[in-house]
Amino acid sequence: MTDKRNNDEKDQHLEIFRVTDKGKDMTTNQGVKISEDELSLTAGVRGPTLMEDFHFREKMTHFDHERIPERVVHARGFAAHGEFQLYENMERYTKAKIFTDTSRKVPVFVRFSTVNGSRGSADTARDARGFATKFYTEEGNYDLVANNIPVFFIQDGIKFPDVVHSFKPEPHIDTPQASTAHDNFWDFVANNPENAHMVMWIMSDRAIPRSFRMMEGFGVNTFRLVNQQGEAFFAKFHWKPKLGTHSLIWEESQKLMGVDPDFHRHDLWEAIERGDYPEYELGIQILNEEDEFKFDFDILDATKLWPEEEVPVKIIGKMTLTRNVDNFFAETEQVAFHPGNVVPGIDFTNDPLLQARLFSYIDTQLIRLGGPNFHELPINRPIRQFYNNQRDGYGRQTINVGRVNFHRNSLAGNTPSPVPPEEGGYAHYEEKVEGRKIRARSTSFTDHFSQATMFWNSMSDPEKKHIIDAFSFELGKVKSISVRQQNVDLFANVNLEMARIIAKNIGVKEPVSGGSTVTKSSPALSQLNTVKSARTRKVAVIITNGFNGPFVKAVLDSWRTEGLVPEIISEDLGPVHGTNGVILNATQNVYTADSVLYDAVYMVRGSSKDMEFNRKVAHFLDEAFRHKKTLGATGEGRQWLELNQYTNKSGVISSDNASEFAKQFVEAVRQHRHWYR
Repeated sequence: MTDKRNNDEKDQHLEIFRVTDKGKDMTTNQGVKISEDELSLTAGVRGPTLMEDFHFREKMTHFDHERIPERVVHARGFAAHGEFQLYENMERYTKAKIFTDTSRKVPVFVRFSTVNGSRGSADTARDARGFATKFYTEEGNYDLVANNIPVFFIQDGIKFPDVVHSFKPEPHIDTPQASTAHDNFWDFVANNPENAHMVMWIMSDRAIPRSFRMMEGFGVNTFRLVNQQGEAFFAKFHWKPKLGTHSLIWEESQKLMGVDPDFHRHDLWEAIERGDYPEYELGIQILNEEDEFKFDFDILDATKLWPEEEVPVKIIGKMTLTRNVDNFFAETEQVAFHPGNVVPGIDFTNDPLLQARLFSYIDTQLIRLGGPNFHELPINRPIRQFYNNQRDGYGRQTINVGRVNFHRNSLAGNTPSPVPPEEGGYAHYEEKVEGRKIRARSTSFTDHFSQATMFWNSMSDPEKKHIIDAFSFELGKVKSISVRQQNVDLFANVNLEMARIIAKNIGVKEPVSGGSTVTKSSPALSQLNTVKSARTRKVAVIITNGFNGPFVKAVLDSWRTEGLVPEIISEDLGPVHGTNGVILNATQNVYTADSVLYDAVYMVRGSSKDMEFNRKVAHFLDEAFRHKKTLGATGEGRQWLELNQYTNKSGVISSDNASEFAKQFVEAVRQHRHWYR
């Protein structure tokens, strides 16, 4: 494992905060060298501990206060450092230098997360995922706080406490963890129809991504771009993974919660460590202000998306994640994102959910990070020094020199002083606003089902089946028959046949009315239409002593060239000997490995006198086959295909020619799954 840290521009703003203990003398937090760290100071060998033991008190006090409140939502997260580079100058739409300067690589920090579960929950739960990016720009920090689903449950942020309360563990019993399969959530769904579109996404494969590296990101809210001339444009932001958008199978995600609850964390960490840097292209949907009302949906409604076929996504740059964190707590846990962290050229709209987020995000950091100075934590610091008259407070690290702490002043020459917009000072877009103070919403927000139906219409047959299965599982866990019935009746407005199948599966009355006349679809919403790549896919290579050395070596070398990641699995860990002196190193055995950890399986030679080993191999293959993964076999491994009647099936590869086999296998893995097998 190599150390990928360097001191170039993308790391300089954090370099001064990095400290290593390796090879150093132990000291107290005051810098006093410590002579003993395992024995308290006592009155004799059997006497009481003495209060004067300052080292004991300091060590224990720090330990007792190590934890901070976890996030209310997005508590379980994992992060990495990287860089963003612009492809194309976007000055036609914005004056933000991050979107106009193609020569500069902007350092970024990205945190992925689940929404529902606690910090100790599993990675692969059915849930929306956070995709938050902090850009450390020369104009200040810009945060793009996104999700892997382009819409949200609610239209107005005042209902945010309600939806979060509903999907969290029920308060009387504090279960279930990281799951919406309970009465409270589905009671909320049934009685708040605006969430129908979001729930369709949550029940889809999008809610169980294959990895963070194969997950889209969406800014959800509608923002404004403002150019140097003061012209404004509506915008939505998208992250498009270069590896395509792919998902787990529900059974896989459930099993992974036990086999490897940190599956997504491990996947991201290992990919970066071996140099398979995750890449995402940034896209923007842009609308002229005069086009605000020309669609059959309200562009400020966060429960609606802008179909890519109607408003194309313009790809403008690429982000690459190149370095793992040095310390999880200091970076991943203490990073503070806020959609209000913008730079000149990026502004807000009247999206009511966005307006609420602008308050909520900064408010939650105050309690979680202990006060108003969380921006001074190393991971949150901008690369440009900040100057203002703010002083003091919990966690203050800056030592402000001078007597003046107010504006306006004469003692410091009236500095620090505001900067005019033409010289880079932030100025809000001068939108004309007028109206009565009311608690109401535009009637254009009242259509709750058209886009939910469009999403259903856009799905392939396997994806539709997965949605029905997810509804059936979740609602099948609901104890209240009334809540089950209400939901079936609600989603009959999305698709009547879907609702009837779900009703039958969960034991309630099939709806007799409902249905939708919407025929619109958006092919971009189906994952079957995504980019398909074999790169970074993990292949389980099951092998025992005596394999055809030259053949297998040629196959593995070819796969590595194509970007596959083979992992050798045998009876025991360590060397596995083949013919012609070829030796492979088994890093897993069938007792520590599991098919759900891999994207494909290559069966080389798996017979053993140990019948338990043979049973494990048989189960390994059967599960991979059921999960629609690519299977390959050569030599003696073919008997496993024949024994289980896998031959001549889609995605099952076998050949006597190493080059041909390797090529066909890569092409099969590129398909992700063989849904129609």
